Amino acid sequence: MLERIKRVFLIVLDSVGIGEEPDAADYGDVGSHTLRACYNTGKLKLPNLQKLGLYNIEGIGCGQAVKNPLGACARMREASAGKDTTIGHWEIAGIISPKPLPVYPNGFPPEVLAAFEQRTGRKVLCNKPYSGTQVILDYGKEHEQTGALIVYTSADSVFQIAAHERLVPPKELYRYCEIAREILTGEHGVGRVIARPFEGEYPNYRRTANRHDFSLKPPGNTFLDDLQAARLATVSVGKIVDIFAGKGISESVRTVSNDDGMQKTLAYAKKDFNGLCFVNLVDFDMVYGHRNDVAGYTQALNRADEQLGALIGLLGDNDVLMITADHGCDPSTESTDHSREYTPWLIYGKRIQAGLNLKTRPTFADIGKTAAALLGVEAHISGTSHAGELLV
Repeated sequence: MLERIKRVFLIVLDSVGIGEEPDAADYGDVGSHTLRACYNTGKLKLPNLQKLGLYNIEGIGCGQAVKNPLGACARMREASAGKDTTIGHWEIAGIISPKPLPVYPNGFPPEVLAAFEQRTGRKVLCNKPYSGTQVILDYGKEHEQTGALIVYTSADSVFQIAAHERLVPPKELYRYCEIAREILTGEHGVGRVIARPFEGEYPNYRRTANRHDFSLKPPGNTFLDDLQAARLATVSVGKIVDIFAGKGISESVRTVSNDDGMQKTLAYAKKDFNGLCFVNLVDFDMVYGHRNDVAGYTQALNRADEQLGALIGLLGDNDVLMITADHGCDPSTESTDHSREYTPWLIYGKRIQAGLNLKTRPTFADIGKTAAALLGVEAHISGTSHAGELLV
């Protein structure tokens, strides 16, 4: 039996999809291809991802494949219903969701808001899908004058609460989010309740770094739980800890940007630990995808590729790097919503079979199943392990 891998670094490039899935029409996403939108700018430069085999992925539809990729690759199809962050990450971790999480294109129902207002003692403003920056411009002044909370949603399964830090300190806002989280269960069990504090004077409001997500707990066992049961480290970098509501996470560090996330990942690569470092780089989605900023998205990918080169240089003989995504968010389409897309899966390490092409896999869950198996743990989750094929 082969010696197990010591550390797996699993990096989610949030929203970096690689082309529409067969059911994209059901989600209004025909033609979406997040990576190709950036490639078509002519300014996308991803030498490290290219060497690993990004453009060798089946059906990728852009870029130049390399003759001898350094890593293994696959195209991942989402088996779950939906196209949001929570369901995508849960599936990576081994939970397939047959139903999408609830969304509220017309705002939240009266009974939800009535319960929220009664328990917080504050009225609610807005209650519509809204841009997070526009909503504070349009409702911030009234919020300051009345003390009412700005509640809004998006195309995602989210209940977001915006409040000025001078009027509602972050700790108080977090308490209101916890109340909302208690209310929003069952039929109205949204994926995330999100605190959105802001500061400044009208009309020059700006959101602060004190955002906090209060997620629905995963409805079943994930590979994180199995790794933790095996006494291996399960390190969260970025919002992973929020997505899993802390379940199965042994250690976490928050981030304020992609750069910060990669710097903290590089710091973990210099530490001695056994287990998983699970990373989310959210700027692709939050800062660029949802704002249809193709140029910014492209530059962010270029920067991440540079930092991935530095991470590769820190990997030891028994380390494995995995790179994937959780959905798409094509910045070149009219929509500012996530898109139903395939995602990449790149696997690299000194003991990984270079050039292995796993073609198209039927579920993201193969990632969690394989990561656990490489670490010597049988995960009791959906998906198929490819550790046997990958290890040399």
